[in-house]
Amino acid sequence: MTLNVWFEKGMSFQEYVDSMSVNKEELQKIYNEVIIPDETSQKLTQLKEKNWKVVTLTADWCGDALLNVPVIQKMMEIASIDTRFLIRDENLELMDQYLTNGKSRSIPIFIFMDEEGNEVKVWGPRSAEIEELVAEMKKDFPAKDDPNFQEKQTAVLKSIRTTFVENKKYWDSVRKSVEEKLLS
Repeated sequence: MTLNVWFEKGMSFQEYVDSMSVNKEELQKIYNEVIIPDETSQKLTQLKEKNWKVVTLTADWCGDALLNVPVIQKMMEIASIDTRFLIRDENLELMDQYLTNGKSRSIPIFIFMDEEGNEVKVWGPRSAEIEELVAEMKKDFPAKDDPNFQEKQTAVLKSIRTTFVENKKYWDSVRKSVEEKLLS
């Protein structure tokens, strides 16, 4: 399938939010509170003439999506870039074309395309700063066969989600990373 076909298959942002059963309130909080600085907004408006669109591979249980989707959606609205959302596990044919490090189905992945459906940029699943934060928070994980693994994993993932929602510096990290990718 072409990227245009995947785009047409996707949900709008509102449809995606309406379909959510996990992290919905947290995602909406970030979306409602994130502020895109004027300087960034001015740069983003320059993208309007490109007539890009974006397909996002995501899932509502994903902490990275909880953070990235609302920040990037706000940016896309400023740039007049139409977005569509596909659930990762329902669209593995596309997901497997965008594996992280060639092996991991990490999300979210934002695939930017031109009017003809040609890929022009890809961003995801995290900014470098967020990658460092998550690696630091996970560094003391026990082995998967350790009896405490599930408990430790649950606690760390909860802490990551809380950090993403409450610490606006990470919202800015996403914005800066996407801005660098799209406007360079």
